Amino acid sequence: MGTMKAPPSSAYKIVQIQELYGDLIKSKGVEGTYVGREESESPWVPFGEGAAIRHLAFDVRQNIYCNILWIKAPGVIGTHKHRGPVWAIGLEGSFRYLEYDWVCRPGDFITETPGTAHTLVTDDPDGMKALFWMQGANEFYDADGKHVETLDVWWFMNHYETYCRENNIAINPALYL
Repeated sequence: MGTMKAPPSSAYKIVQIQELYGDLIKSKGVEGTYVGREESESPWVPFGEGAAIRHLAFDVRQNIYCNILWIKAPGVIGTHKHRGPVWAIGLEGSFRYLEYDWVCRPGDFITETPGTAHTLVTDDPDGMKALFWMQGANEFYDADGKHVETLDVWWFMNHYETYCRENNIAINPALYL
């Protein structure tokens, strides 16, 4: 038998498969979610001067949160240190970290590891958008290196829910994993 080059794709239908733990998965498992592109499903929530976040997922069991960061013009998101891993992909414009020599553009993929500190900037005249999948806390620091605030899944949930309540926007249960 040869090596599979791609999964079989001949069945354009829902295929019933045997599942040894089907009853357990059905009773204890959690279905995936879908969040569409409309702001009624997740609005752009202001995040400092000239920036906004579109929240996409919150998982309190693993301290995971996913969002799109939008910096609307050249600008900066303050120096911060990650206490967990981060994965990101550039969507629009470009951004970089002052501490590194690369620039993230649409389609580029980056990882950030726990314990690293960096300062996100965009020099792009149109700013930037990037999808971030984060786990753990982010510690933010002021210009003198003093700790200002810690952001985790609970902070991001509060950020989203407070904005929704203040603007009479329904809280979308699909964001909670």
